[in-house]
Amino acid sequence: MRSQPALLRRELWEHRSIYVTPAVVGLVMTLLILTGYIFASGYHSVVDIGILAGQNMLGDAERRAALTAFLVGNTVVFILASAVLTIFYCLDSMYAERKDKSILFWRSLPITDAETVISKLLTAVIVIPLVTFGVIVIAHLVNLALTSVFVSIQGGQAGLLVWKSAPLFDVWAAILIIMLALPVWFSPFIGWFLFVSAWTKRSPLLTAFLPLVLVPMLEYFIIRTHLIGTAIESRFSGIPIFSGIDPEVFFDEEAFASRADAVSLLGFIDIGKFLMSPAMWAGIVVCGLFATAAIYVRRYRDES
Repeated sequence: MRSQPALLRRELWEHRSIYVTPAVVGLVMTLLILTGYIFASGYHSVVDIGILAGQNMLGDAERRAALTAFLVGNTVVFILASAVLTIFYCLDSMYAERKDKSILFWRSLPITDAETVISKLLTAVIVIPLVTFGVIVIAHLVNLALTSVFVSIQGGQAGLLVWKSAPLFDVWAAILIIMLALPVWFSPFIGWFLFVSAWTKRSPLLTAFLPLVLVPMLEYFIIRTHLIGTAIESRFSGIPIFSGIDPEVFFDEEAFASRADAVSLLGFIDIGKFLMSPAMWAGIVVCGLFATAAIYVRRYRDES
């Protein structure tokens, strides 16, 4: 494991999309928000009424809820981009080194195939989420700064409406937990994509997704069961990390006022429930089997 830091740095050097993709998403989101503020500045009367209501008529909980929605709304795009990035990274990670013959150079170094595959697995499960999270934090700060400037220009109190009311650490902690939990929950697919990347000689994207569609169909038409399809669908039906969200709390004034923690994202996350989930551990086992197969295939796969 001593070589893992160097191998992880190698992945960052060879796959610049790991940090370029979230940076581009952050830039686009910031430009969209800036464009929205420029457009909104043309409606002075409506904006002034909204700012006045936010200062004098809304309580701390309501302002926290509004800013929580603002920050979470910005984050969803990053999470989707991170998912797409992880898929393409996994499919390209070992396919590309065989295609350009760079695998011959890496095999000349005192690094085992197991260490190489593990580094790529760690990159998909840990490095990509952490890099994306770092960009999310920067994007949140920049967007809140733009919001502060807009509110100040409109005559509002940016310190009260933005910085005092923004639940930054609560939102960031919840986002970090979710972003680290998602790759673990979808680890069977990550392991499968790494295996395909090590095995296929062409069209890794098609090779990876075609069996995910055809195998459940063949299972149903041949043996009239739906076990594989159900297993795949269960990964998308919901991750068992949320303790339960009651949307009605946000629309009931009395209930909302009595529960200031209703706008706390951390209050809806149950790490113990996630760690005790049999489906999560089963997914890790499946990922381990695919990763082991990828190590074996990379070791004996012909580079041509």
